[in-house]
Amino acid sequence: MADYDLVVLGSGPGGYVAAIRAAQLGMKTAVVERDALGGVCLNWGCIPSKALLRNAEVLDLVRHAGDFGISFDNLSYDFGAAIDRSRRVVRRLTMGIASLLRKNGIEHVEGTGVLRDRSTIQVDGGTLSAHNVIVATGARERAVPGLPVDREVVITSREALELRETPERVVIVGGGATGVEFAHVYRTYGAEVTLVELLPRLVPLEDEEISQQLERAFFKQGIKAMTGAMVRGVEVSGGAAAVTVSSGGEESVIECDRVLAAVGVQGNIEGIGLEEVGVETERGFVRIDDRMATNVEGVYAIGDVTGKMLLAHAASAQGVAAAESIAGLNTPRLDYELMPRAIYCRPQVASFGLTEAQARERGHSVKVGRFPMAASGKALALGETGGMVKLVVDSEIGEILGAHMIGSEVTELLGELALTRLLEGTTNELGWAVHPHPTISETLKEAALAADGEAIHI
Repeated sequence: MADYDLVVLGSGPGGYVAAIRAAQLGMKTAVVERDALGGVCLNWGCIPSKALLRNAEVLDLVRHAGDFGISFDNLSYDFGAAIDRSRRVVRRLTMGIASLLRKNGIEHVEGTGVLRDRSTIQVDGGTLSAHNVIVATGARERAVPGLPVDREVVITSREALELRETPERVVIVGGGATGVEFAHVYRTYGAEVTLVELLPRLVPLEDEEISQQLERAFFKQGIKAMTGAMVRGVEVSGGAAAVTVSSGGEESVIECDRVLAAVGVQGNIEGIGLEEVGVETERGFVRIDDRMATNVEGVYAIGDVTGKMLLAHAASAQGVAAAESIAGLNTPRLDYELMPRAIYCRPQVASFGLTEAQARERGHSVKVGRFPMAASGKALALGETGGMVKLVVDSEIGEILGAHMIGSEVTELLGELALTRLLEGTTNELGWAVHPHPTISETLKEAALAADGEAIHI
């Protein structure tokens, strides 16, 4: 029996960050983890997928080397080697988290933690006691009728990150972030890719103009996108699959070697004692308030298990908020609507805040500033001229209601926009700020100026 100020169940980007912040605030802290440190994000999500995407980026650049006056013969590439590289990246970061826990005096307890009461956690053969508990157990793929995952032919992203050979034909069910990222990787490595999305457009949570541009870019890459389409069933035989898809009132059958299910997740709420302790859940996720607290005193929840926003950086922000709430600090409330969102396919997609349609629906008086990457000197120099920056702005005070971008490395532009909004800056400040030339960041300045009809380079 060990007594702690805080025990965190799960060591993903929410859990380990919460533990470190709690330790910084003087709490005796332990992290309980049944698998590898870092959770799904580090081991089987964000990090290995981004390593694969970097491989795809390099391969695509090499294929277009002729545009830069570079030629060669006998190009070869090995998808298995890309997988190996992604695992090396993961191992390095996993060791880094272990080091951070040791540095901050946090005990790492291996095993599955189960709440026996609000302050008692059973971990396999032992027991821990804690004044506070943070549930950071993450989420897993959601089961979908008609899409039976066998983890061999019909797979999830977990299996995809271990698959050492590119399938010749792959159907990806789901046109959100995971679906479009894998579509880009597989197509770059030579696969015939079909994306099936139930809603009317790819990345349906993004601004409509961004979706349209991504669909055009994918079409040029040879990726087939079926939107407004539903998978009615999958038949697996002889190591291949036949996917029945309904679209526009008609059904078709797509033959493929792999089916990747990328249709959402559900919280890992079972088997950890939540029901026995009386923690409320809703639609498969833990209910929390603005302090990350559940309805049970001393029990908090963060990250994907809450269903608030399924992003690693959102989980980390929640982790800090939970630790500071426990310490009695007056932490600002998280605004999930303004949380930055990033998708790392090619071209990249990045956004925060309201889409143009959402802003108008809420009654805002809206003006829009756009700037195309084709007018950026740096984008031209890079040979990456596709895409745009779009700012949705309150026409009366210049407040940035939303930002929506597609193009080369636009995910790196989100920090500046987030800081501008945090400091209550407007398009006036963003437009006046001197940006280095030539950089992609200049497109932000130009889009801000464009909102007032003052853009210089268009």
